[in-house]
Amino acid sequence: MLTIPTHVVLGPLADKLRAIGAVGFEAIDLSLADVAQFDGPLDDIARLCTEAGLKIASLGPVSSGATAAMIAAKIKMAQTLGTDLVLLEVDGLAPDDLPDLKGVRLALRPSRESETTVKAFLDAKGDPAIGWALNAYHALCDGSRPARLRDLDGASVFHAALWDGPNSPLLPGQGTLNLGGFARVLARAGYRGPWSVGAAPEGPNTLRNAYRSLVTTLSDAAQTEPLLRGVTPELPPKVAARGFEFIEFAVDHEGAEELEAVLSSMAFRRERRHLSKQVALWRQGAVNIVVNQDGVGHAAQAVQDHGPCVCDMGLRVENAAETVARAKALGTQDFSQSVGLGELDIPAIRGVGGNVIHFIDEQSDLHRVWDIEFEPVTRTKATPPAGLRRIDHVAQSMRYNEMQSWLLYYLTTFEMTKSPIVNVADPSGIIRSQAIETPEGDLRLNLNGATDAETLAGSFVSGRPGAGVQHIAFQTDDIFETSAQLKASGFVRLPVPQNYYADTQATFELSDAMTADLQDHDILYDQDEHGAYFQLYGQALFAGFFFEIVERKGRYAGYGARNASVRLASQTRSRLKTAS
Repeated sequence: MLTIPTHVVLGPLADKLRAIGAVGFEAIDLSLADVAQFDGPLDDIARLCTEAGLKIASLGPVSSGATAAMIAAKIKMAQTLGTDLVLLEVDGLAPDDLPDLKGVRLALRPSRESETTVKAFLDAKGDPAIGWALNAYHALCDGSRPARLRDLDGASVFHAALWDGPNSPLLPGQGTLNLGGFARVLARAGYRGPWSVGAAPEGPNTLRNAYRSLVTTLSDAAQTEPLLRGVTPELPPKVAARGFEFIEFAVDHEGAEELEAVLSSMAFRRERRHLSKQVALWRQGAVNIVVNQDGVGHAAQAVQDHGPCVCDMGLRVENAAETVARAKALGTQDFSQSVGLGELDIPAIRGVGGNVIHFIDEQSDLHRVWDIEFEPVTRTKATPPAGLRRIDHVAQSMRYNEMQSWLLYYLTTFEMTKSPIVNVADPSGIIRSQAIETPEGDLRLNLNGATDAETLAGSFVSGRPGAGVQHIAFQTDDIFETSAQLKASGFVRLPVPQNYYADTQATFELSDAMTADLQDHDILYDQDEHGAYFQLYGQALFAGFFFEIVERKGRYAGYGARNASVRLASQTRSRLKTAS
């Protein structure tokens, strides 16, 4: 049974219950504060739960140190509500005086420090109506391993909560605790009770994020522990994304001219056009850039709402239909629009802020979309490529309070891992950046959370309902050769402060020749024990979007974090110069 504390959800209790039931939870942990604030008899709460298709898994928690009279009152309340489980927090000593439980079970939820006390109390009592309420946050936040709980009798555990951490309570997947191990240990010990999720409310996406994170954690744990199978709805396995199939820009006529001029300066070629729409395909290497000027559909609405922007991403996956099925099972909205004669109905979903992601596989004709829906254009001149081979990564900017929603969206749908959050100094504030990627590195994303509207990321998302793709990085095997070709073709690059190069040379003990080459090409540099990283940035277009060109040497896996503040300062100067 999947359950959530009602205090995690915002709003009046009746609205909370309808929303909780609609998302997919089977039960609630009814918070005492919600009961106290409800203006009506307890029978009405029970009725509202039934109407929402929910059970009351537990009532509480009752605060640590409550008297026997206070606990007795909550037991009576539980009986009226129709639940047989009351939670009691224990932060110090276990209660020395308990009332008659009258057919209601009492679950003691200890802090990490009071676990030993609670165990001694339960062993001494030997009462089958008194047991554990275990919270993974309390049990694991001091660095403990889940295996230390393996000797518990699962029948004595009445309630289990999957809260992530370690520094503050988070939704599963937002922290670093081994929640899968915690669930497997309890299941092997014989626990068969409710699984609860909780953390501080995070706004309108809290409920969907909570359901998505709880189901994913338990579903992943069930892959290696059969006793957990059936606890959650059946899900297709996590998706193995193989890379970016395309990036689509929605543009008006003026935006198309600006974008296509930049693409031409980067040696992209306009290779194909859509058979029935004002849509063009630009290519170089394995990079497909779609420029959509059509006057109807999602792209047209995106231009109307945001101006020229990235409106769609296409990802290569093993099975497009299963990808959408998993996303929908986790509460993601699918996406569809009218399909013209001869066009493919490509499976797609909406992201957290309404962005669209399409999925291309080789199970059907989806991977032939460029041959089926597009025709070659007549070339007037041959454009030699500049060595851009593939998309290295895509960066999405968003408000910081939406960042965890996006993180869970990707981590629960795809086989991806996250890196620690990095604080990046913008001249006007701090941007928090978190990288996620597939195990093979075929798909890399940077999530940039803006806490200040004056930062570059903050100004980019200002007025948007959700996140937006702010930059795309292309990978080359020889950035100096690429840079020389782009200089000849008129690519306008971001200037780098000259003082940067003296500092970089001293930091990495670079030769004079290498330093001179970097400076001549306005290329930024980073290295670690695994390899080196080169970065070349273009000037911003539209409302702050920009392209980047990178080269990775050796096994360097980062994104040049040391260079981010220098790049942001240069972009800020360029933005102010343009505005003046």
